[in-house]
Amino acid sequence: MQMPGLNPTAPFGPRPLSATALRAQRDVTLCPAGKAAHKWKTFRHVCEARAELRLSDRSLTVLNALLSFHPDTVLTLGSDDLVVFPSNRELSVRSHGIPASTLRRHIAALVNAGLILRRDSPNGKRYARRAPGGGIEQAFGFDLSPFVASADELADRAARMIEERRAADSLREQITLARRDIAKMLSYGVEHNVDADLPALHREFRDLLDGRPRVSRRETLEPLALALIELSKRILGILESHVAPATHPDAGTEPQRPAAEDPNISDTPGAETSHADRQDNAASPVPVRLLAETCPDFVDYARHGLRTARDVTDTATIVRPLLGVSPSAWEETCAAMGAGPASVTLALILQRGSAIRNPGGYLRTLARRASAGQFSVWPMLMALGASQRRKDVPAARKLSSPSFPDESA
Repeated sequence: MQMPGLNPTAPFGPRPLSATALRAQRDVTLCPAGKAAHKWKTFRHVCEARAELRLSDRSLTVLNALLSFHPDTVLTLGSDDLVVFPSNRELSVRSHGIPASTLRRHIAALVNAGLILRRDSPNGKRYARRAPGGGIEQAFGFDLSPFVASADELADRAARMIEERRAADSLREQITLARRDIAKMLSYGVEHNVDADLPALHREFRDLLDGRPRVSRRETLEPLALALIELSKRILGILESHVAPATHPDAGTEPQRPAAEDPNISDTPGAETSHADRQDNAASPVPVRLLAETCPDFVDYARHGLRTARDVTDTATIVRPLLGVSPSAWEETCAAMGAGPASVTLALILQRGSAIRNPGGYLRTLARRASAGQFSVWPMLMALGASQRRKDVPAARKLSSPSFPDESA
């Protein structure tokens, strides 16, 4: 009489039996035999749901390698060949050279996620015992049954994550559009002297941007998008109430100013030199492209983009009243630094948001330092750039999907 084989659940060695392994074993037992799953489709679902499963990209690489050791594309629950038993060397090669110590960590992550089960042999080695007919009687290694049993749940998770990502992308688009509209409308209000408390609206706008969530999820982005859209509609209503009625088509156009009356043209000797001096005074002390990359909020207020040093100074004249900087503080700063460096400094202050509570007083302090030859915009620019790079590190660590065979394989 042949003894029935025991399918071990407890791991070899000092590792304890976990509740996750027991739940996975229970789900496999309750799942009807004969359930089939396309392994690469299911693996794609795991990749989509990896955040919920708390799996890294290297854990997915190991799972990809384990699936590749099974010869079939469709896995069937209840079959005798769902246990794969590669050696550490073979598994490392198919996992792109992951060392053995790292393999153990990611295999443990896959077990904790309920995707595989350990079927350890009495001595902890992975192998298969052959039946007299040549077939596999019992295998010791990694059981893919939980992967097959949870295929439907993984598909639902993947669909939910895809919908969440789509909604978050849509909210990010709305936030970007609202930001652009608000910045341009505030610029219009400053240029046309609209009778409204534009600095207060700008402060409200900056407070919303400073409170931006670092994690871009639907539940955190939605309140910000709604608040920005509401503020945009409010500012639009204020501007529309100040728009002058359209001129009648038959009305005469303004006569063209004679060239001699053009204030930008002068016959005075030395006029060209003074114009060149003004250009030098307005020159940006840093590359305009670097300023645009470091201060994207400043770019929002530029009427025609930020391409030249003149664009920088023109945009600064719009941002100055929105930050509550008095004309006297601005004149003092321009006299001490020059219009170009002062404009760059204002862009850096705008980008720092609520970190600088009193931009006018801060500018006066910097102007005094500049008069004493103790100020340069470069340290401020480099410090802001370094701060932005530190904030971008978590976003750069987003999990990426490994390559895997096509679904048609």
